[in-house]
Amino acid sequence: MVVMRDEPDLSLAELALADLSLEGRAALTSGADFWHTKPVGELAALLLTDGPNGLRKQLADSDHLGLAASVPATCFPAAVAQAQTWNPELIERMGSALGVECQAEGVSVVLGPGINIKRSALGGRNFEYYSEDPHLSGTLATAFVRGVQGEGVGACLKHFVGNEVEYDRFRSSSDIDPRPLREVYLRPFERAIRDARPWLVMCSYNRVNGEPVFSSRFLLTEVLREQWGFDGLVVSDWGAVGDRAAAIAAGLDLTMPYPGPDSDAEVARAVADGALAESELNRSVARLTELARKAATHRRRVTVDRDAHHELAREVARQAIVLLRNENHLLPLNPDRSLAVIGRFATRPRIQGAGSSRVNPSRVDIPLDEIRARAGADVIAVDEDIEQAVAAARSADTAVVFLGLPGKQESEGFDRTHIELPADQLDLLRAVAGANPRTVVVLAHGGVVRLTEVAALAPAILDGALLGQGGGAAIADVLFGLVNPSGKLAETVPERLEHTPAYLDFPGDHSRVRYSEGLHVGHRWYDARQLPVGYPFGHGLSYTSFAYSALNLTATPAGIDVRLTVTNTGDRAGREVVQAYVGLPGSAVSRPVRVLGGFGCLELDPGQSGEVTVAIDREDLAYWDIRIDRFVVEPGHYEVSVGASSRDLRLTGTVELTGELPSFPLDGSSVLQEALGHPVAGPILRQAAGFSPETVTLIGSIPLSRLPALVPGGRFTAAHLEMLIAAANRQQ
Repeated sequence: MVVMRDEPDLSLAELALADLSLEGRAALTSGADFWHTKPVGELAALLLTDGPNGLRKQLADSDHLGLAASVPATCFPAAVAQAQTWNPELIERMGSALGVECQAEGVSVVLGPGINIKRSALGGRNFEYYSEDPHLSGTLATAFVRGVQGEGVGACLKHFVGNEVEYDRFRSSSDIDPRPLREVYLRPFERAIRDARPWLVMCSYNRVNGEPVFSSRFLLTEVLREQWGFDGLVVSDWGAVGDRAAAIAAGLDLTMPYPGPDSDAEVARAVADGALAESELNRSVARLTELARKAATHRRRVTVDRDAHHELAREVARQAIVLLRNENHLLPLNPDRSLAVIGRFATRPRIQGAGSSRVNPSRVDIPLDEIRARAGADVIAVDEDIEQAVAAARSADTAVVFLGLPGKQESEGFDRTHIELPADQLDLLRAVAGANPRTVVVLAHGGVVRLTEVAALAPAILDGALLGQGGGAAIADVLFGLVNPSGKLAETVPERLEHTPAYLDFPGDHSRVRYSEGLHVGHRWYDARQLPVGYPFGHGLSYTSFAYSALNLTATPAGIDVRLTVTNTGDRAGREVVQAYVGLPGSAVSRPVRVLGGFGCLELDPGQSGEVTVAIDREDLAYWDIRIDRFVVEPGHYEVSVGASSRDLRLTGTVELTGELPSFPLDGSSVLQEALGHPVAGPILRQAAGFSPETVTLIGSIPLSRLPALVPGGRFTAAHLEMLIAAANRQQ
């Protein structure tokens, strides 16, 4: 859908900058230092900081890898954990709290959220991104942006686009075919821009199909502004720009950080020499001025309620915890039975990822302390000494083992080489589980880890991802049943690395990464190939149970309305995330078996029923037709399945949608099958030739120009085919 919005007035007089020199205007398009823009006239400079899961306002030193100290701030769960809540309303509240902390620190722009797709399980920065799924990613990003900007602070979507690998990220080209580019990698950005109107978008380091994103007019102007209607400012990732003039001409407005006076002078020279149009420079200055004005208008003094924000961090963490496995109802724990708590993450929790998203937490809940505060019996704590751990496990009713990835194994700047837990941790688990079959595993990690052996050893597994500063309390609450777990996986846990979609094409060769899996990213890949998985996308158990009934599907001008009833059939109150997947059997184009179309949440008391409504957007059902370069909704009977995960589908129904048969130019090289599908040529051909389906299968790939020679009986003549092609193209 093309949405046109008014650009800011490009007149320098209107910008109150009529007396600003060419050199002065050129200088405005780069930062003043590492984190600040230059002041625009009487408008103050803007402070931009990292902040996908908390404010990272650095003190004296500045860097983009999280090395230097920063002010204390609430460290919320990382995006990998936020996504496991499947709760946009909660993420919007978190974004609002982050916006308040930004206002308190004089920060005008938060550099987040990160919404790149988790194409490979090895992506070193996956903890900063939401999901393998474009719908879930876009929905949560929209909520985050609304929350931050509701407090008068700008949000900045990143990294636009195709930044799914850390290796060679400044040069690497993400080679993506048009359909997956549009339907997978651009879609979360499009949704957030359409529904939340972020103030900024950050261009990525990489190239897309050989072209640097920073100088891609196609991406930064044609797609972002002309097709989507983005009316904000495009800022570079830090150090991404190699040619300032080319970047401005393409639609990039602000280069960060400050590249020095020589770089500013080069921009002015490019205008003077005619290599860069002055109007393009003025356009970027106008957008910078508009952003500065917007920030000044919304700036206010606030007081941060640190206790309330810490409690919110705990709430997000509670909803992010996924109960992966719970054989024989080992969980929740009885607080009156003895416990052995084992592993260093119980006393030194890993709460966040490394790199530019690293936050200096205002406080940290320690899991062991929180467990002891809730336990009524003895709690024996052991770090990672196997002999002591075995002795403790034998003496306790239940052993709780904390496992996960150390921070040095995943960070911005490099990718992982495997998806295994550290060998010493698996050795520890084997020994503990051998001593006590009542073993619970609690996981902390940013990237997905293989859990086949863990599941074979431990009857109960909690996946916390990276839970932020309130994670310790959240883990204890779930372990003892004070909170019923309701998190759902936002990415598939594979049985082995070799099963993953990008296994043969990650991280690429010679600065090229081929996205050979196409549309089949994440759960789409595993379903299309009918591969077994460790745990499927959307999976998450509960201490209660839910029944689904009364599915009703209605086609609307906006898409599909999905209604159903969910009943809590267990003995505990709980929250259920209902997921709706949609496919089109017999589609005329290649499609995933099913895609996530929407989801909804509800909380129910024991025995209570409630209605869930999920709206599947018509735009999300469209495919990108490469013949006409636009989205098309194909008519047909769409199959909608609802359930508790991508592989726990409880109810299925069909609904018919009207759509369109796109009209596209024909010529002699067009094959018969294409012509038969053309809205004008198709009916004429079918009536004239009377082909059986078997005949079409046999000769459908013959170009129209070859039909007179290859099809006997004089059914086709060159003159008739020329007339047919001309008639079809006249009605485009």
